[in-house]
Amino acid sequence: MIKIVAKNYIKAEKVEQYIALAKKLVQETVPNDAGCIGYELFQDLSNPQILTMIEEWENQEALNGHTRTKHFKEIVPLFKDLEEKPGEMNLYQKLA
Repeated sequence: MIKIVAKNYIKAEKVEQYIALAKKLVQETVPNDAGCIGYELFQDLSNPQILTMIEEWENQEALNGHTRTKHFKEIVPLFKDLEEKPGEMNLYQKLA
């Protein structure tokens, strides 16, 4: 199992646009991408410009398949113009 924590720093005036796009990505991913266990968007309580995707995948093959989907290829590049600064992404493997 692979868990991803992707923290994004969004321009103040672009937060709502980012949320709308991210929600669309979640809606397309959860029911359609094989091996997706969880795919959720979270907003930081103290800084609404920090939006984090937390994903859970069965394995690397499932994650690779997700990055090749139409919805991923269409939506993810749009995030770049909304970022205040580069985000952080960590991939985790469950140990216990």
